[in-house]
Amino acid sequence: MPDLSYEAAARCDAVCGIDEVGRGPWAGPVLAAAVILDCARLPASLAERIDDSKKLSRPQREAIAAALPDCARIGIGVADVVEIERLNIYWASLLAMQRAVHALPTPPRFALVDGRGAPDLPCPVRCIVGGDGLSLSIAAASIVAKVARDRLMTGFGAEYPGYGFERHMGYGTRAHRAALRERGPTPLHRMGFPCVRAFLDQLALALPMQPAVSPSGHT
Repeated sequence: MPDLSYEAAARCDAVCGIDEVGRGPWAGPVLAAAVILDCARLPASLAERIDDSKKLSRPQREAIAAALPDCARIGIGVADVVEIERLNIYWASLLAMQRAVHALPTPPRFALVDGRGAPDLPCPVRCIVGGDGLSLSIAAASIVAKVARDRLMTGFGAEYPGYGFERHMGYGTRAHRAALRERGPTPLHRMGFPCVRAFLDQLALALPMQPAVSPSGHT
């Protein structure tokens, strides 16, 4: 279980954990969260429930995310599909992390980042591979990021009905591939991803596709 060992090793207050979600999907933005836990106000009952978001159920993540604002400072950053296509997913993820830190109500004095790549921040940074399972702050950020992105994709599911974004969150599931085959790509699809491009190229050999249009008129 994650704990506060890495936060304590930073030897300062206002240590933020940073994590992102959405690097692998075929569609939708990449989103990052930065979380500074207020350990004096963090209930032990909540701390013991915080873990890598991938190990938690959706109701568990939602409940923890709802409780965190009472004992944490939170920032969220997004890099959209246009930025992902322009920068590539790695640099877009770092951009989302940077925006998440800038969205914090107060700047951190130290940052713990999940993974090997660190955004350019105005404070010292430590990268931790598998940090969402080691640092409580990073684990909290992973939960906030996952919940926030799921809500975004659920909204896109209403804007683009029939694609199932509210269920697969943009990942390349069988249902998602079937919707692409039937309806064609939307502006949310990462056309520059090799796996997406290869799939669409295969479909194009059999049937030319037109970009989908949302009920709101977006193309």
